[in-house]
Amino acid sequence: MSTVRDVLARKGSDVVRVPLDCTVLDAARIMSQGRIGGVLVCDADDCMVGIFTERDVLARVVAAQRDPAATVVSDVMTPNPVSISSLTSLDVCSALMTQRRVRHLPVVDDGELRGMITPGDLLAFRMAEQETLIQDLQHYVFDIR
Repeated sequence: MSTVRDVLARKGSDVVRVPLDCTVLDAARIMSQGRIGGVLVCDADDCMVGIFTERDVLARVVAAQRDPAATVVSDVMTPNPVSISSLTSLDVCSALMTQRRVRHLPVVDDGELRGMITPGDLLAFRMAEQETLIQDLQHYVFDIR
């Protein structure tokens, strides 16, 4: 059974972080430039205290008619995001994303941030697994003849 560790080995463990006092405008620019849907919000000790996503921008900034240049992410982030360990199975990740209605799962082992998993990461990993399986089956079928 594949785990988060397998996905991170393939995709990497880079996670974009912003400080508590980062403005929504700056965070949105970072997300746009990185083509990512969320950033982790960290305190002065670089400990994760929240997550700021596109959904937060829409629901807590745009819909609330807040000024993104004057609003800091700590006021509109999702605090204490659900996190997983690198040993979590991909099926559990998918279930968590569905049940909790989240698209970003920080990966934390022994209090240390290891990466972030998204539905796109899960899909890409599963597609690669399927491609490998198909190739293995084709080799098996054609090598037997």
